[in-house]
Amino acid sequence: MRFGGDMAKPKFIIITIAIALFAVLLVQNAEVVSLKLFFWEISMSRIIFFPVLILIGVIVGFAVAKMTGSKDSSDID
Repeated sequence: MRFGGDMAKPKFIIITIAIALFAVLLVQNAEVVSLKLFFWEISMSRIIFFPVLILIGVIVGFAVAKMTGSKDSSDID
């Protein structure tokens, strides 16, 4: 049995680097931020704020794509 065979694969290396960069980004942005929207004020850590905003953007993007996209792909000529 070979140990460490997976360590040299480019996909593993790229994923490891991406996770490390994401962890550094989160640790550096640990301070509390406030979002004021009309008469509401929401205060939370940037560690929570960034992923929530990304998730909301993905959901809105999928919803808009679903509403504006064609129902049948055979309509494209």
